[in-house]
Amino acid sequence: MPTAHGWNLLRSGERNGAWDVRLLASLEAAVPLLNAEDDLILGLPISVVLAQRLCLPTVDPAEFPEMVRIQMEKALPFSADEVTTDFELIEQNETDSVVSAVAVHNHQLAELAAPLLERGYIPRQVTVYAAQRASTHAPEGRALLIYPEGESLVSAVTENGKVSLARTLEGIAPEQLQTDLPQLALSAELQGVSGSFRNVYLDETCYELRDTVQGILESRPDLVGIETPPASVKLNLIPESWRLRRAQLAKRGEWRKRLLWAGGIYAAVLSLFLLYWIYLRVEIGWLDRSIARDAPQTEFVRAAAANWRALAPALDSRYYPVEILLHLSQSLPSSDVRITGYNQSARQISLDGEANTAALAYQFADKVKKNPDLQVFQFSMADPRILPNSHAQFRLEGRPK
Repeated sequence: MPTAHGWNLLRSGERNGAWDVRLLASLEAAVPLLNAEDDLILGLPISVVLAQRLCLPTVDPAEFPEMVRIQMEKALPFSADEVTTDFELIEQNETDSVVSAVAVHNHQLAELAAPLLERGYIPRQVTVYAAQRASTHAPEGRALLIYPEGESLVSAVTENGKVSLARTLEGIAPEQLQTDLPQLALSAELQGVSGSFRNVYLDETCYELRDTVQGILESRPDLVGIETPPASVKLNLIPESWRLRRAQLAKRGEWRKRLLWAGGIYAAVLSLFLLYWIYLRVEIGWLDRSIARDAPQTEFVRAAAANWRALAPALDSRYYPVEILLHLSQSLPSSDVRITGYNQSARQISLDGEANTAALAYQFADKVKKNPDLQVFQFSMADPRILPNSHAQFRLEGRPK
């Protein structure tokens, strides 16, 4: 916000909600205090804008911007592409609408905001400080605001919180006010605004002018300080090129955030993978050391198990030939099946036999496989060989499971 000695930077406090006000010599001094996430609003001084009170016919609200632009073109020595205009509605009836129209030259605005633009700080809203002060202190009725901007004194006539007429007074000497304020009242009368102001607001830094203003306007002014914060206003003079660039920067910022998130996630996954790999290496090393430490005991157990397997036929009664022959004999379906030969080794047993029919041979093999005392063996039998006397000769083999 413009002040008598530079600019004021207003920022909301993060914790207690209080507003921090810093006096800066120039906009360039504000750059180090800003960051990309700030919602920046730039309040312009009266000296760089043209404010007019326009009386227009009441039409569709969508047609107002074009009507205001046409009227402002008549008052400006620039083409429509070189200026940015906006307006605020002061009052309206069925036939007429009174608006506060404001215009700014884009080149002059770019020069003023150059320190911000060069660093990519594009304001979300470009408004007029006088409009903010009017909306804050005099939201209804007519009022006169007097406050300093730079080396000059600004006097702004407002209606319902909107700027109807604004002048920059040369100097702040009481003698100068004796001349300038009556002229301002006359200009207001010519534009259809009463020159008698019921409410007069004087900036507290101009306290010494309070009696002078009262003597001229016959109304004692109220002292006002810095608005914390100023009221929000509809007026926005941001050029279209700034809007596009701001949108591009916002999109670039979103992509930067996405890339940072993606990079962070990738780094986190990579870190987890590295930690997991280190954990596996530690576990593998621990297992290798445990295996090496237990190798003698493991080898002893393996050798003992091999010896027990080798001795099993001699030690386990289920492998005794007499026991096996007994269970085989118990599995004979009838006397028509005879055992003619028996062989046994550590790895298998084989049984030769003869049955009156092939069916009896198959029946015998099935009973042997189902015998609970012979379940330590896996039996198999090939197809029996039929003898000339129609008997069936068979061989039944069993291997330890």
